[in-house]
Amino acid sequence: MSEGWVRDLEAFLAAADRGERRRLDESTALVTALEEIVLGGPRRHTRAEVVELAGISDEEGKRLWRALGFPEVPDEAVFFTDRDVQAASMLGRDPAAAAIPADVREAMLRAVAQSVSRLAEWQIGMLARMLADRAGEVSAEQAVEFTAGLLPKLELLQVYIWRRHLAATMSRFVVGGIQDGPAADTAAETRTLSVGFADMVGFTRTTRRRSPAELSEMIEHFEASTTDVITECGGRLVKTVGDEVLFVTDEPAEAAWLALRLRERVRREPSLPQLRIGLAAGDVLLRFGDVYGEPVNIAARLTTHARPDTVLVDREVAHGIEGDDRFSVRRLKPLQVRGYRHLQPYLLRERGDGG
Repeated sequence: MSEGWVRDLEAFLAAADRGERRRLDESTALVTALEEIVLGGPRRHTRAEVVELAGISDEEGKRLWRALGFPEVPDEAVFFTDRDVQAASMLGRDPAAAAIPADVREAMLRAVAQSVSRLAEWQIGMLARMLADRAGEVSAEQAVEFTAGLLPKLELLQVYIWRRHLAATMSRFVVGGIQDGPAADTAAETRTLSVGFADMVGFTRTTRRRSPAELSEMIEHFEASTTDVITECGGRLVKTVGDEVLFVTDEPAEAAWLALRLRERVRREPSLPQLRIGLAAGDVLLRFGDVYGEPVNIAARLTTHARPDTVLVDREVAHGIEGDDRFSVRRLKPLQVRGYRHLQPYLLRERGDGG
């Protein structure tokens, strides 16, 4: 590592201990030292050197870099490490990677990069809070040693979680059957699913009344609570975006039961605002972990128009749970919403529940 990083880090930690936010230039010794720890080595190569060593064209190198979500790097900048060369070489020369069509490969990289970018933001925020809380207790060397020791463990944990989810998804494909046709060529699949949105009521108003720390705690609590219920009820979490969670189930009855349990769970959490939930069922497009299609749009519209602490479902879900004595539905006045002139909602309740 270059000299001076200890001094930079000590100043950074001292500022954190005083409650100040200190910003450092990318060229500082500390930024360079931390980057070398994370990337496994120093910057050694320009972009031209990377594409030459990897055996790919300059245009292909630019497309792959953009797919990863990074801005262009000046031609003369010594920016890339040996690992960048290794990754580019694998994507350009490895027979398995070469067998993937270029558009599919780049779409896959974009999807992975978007998810990993969010994960990295959260992890660095978590690490920064941990170090800030102990700013007066740890030395610069101890902070860097802790960071360096944590990274391999995070890497192993992420690979384990990825393989577990890969195995579960593979099992669903085998059980449900992999569809042939154009969808297979775009790493996408069409399936009949029930889609649900759950949205915290009055989130914008709530953010004005809470400090950033309180808001962060509330969001983490929301994500933990909703994830627990979704997994316990056999659903699959698609994504969480701030105050909203999107999930899917294989059957309407599973979605209805999940929605009611989700509402019940949040009712018992005094720190969380009430939920409003919308459910719809039908054919959806699954692409790189996200879902698209009319049921997604309808579920979102129903969520927007649901009253606090209620669950609205579309006609497909209402018909799908007919005869299930756990539920009761009441037909409501049709909605006129963007894209749907007569969207028919139904109020879902657990049988015997008056609220």
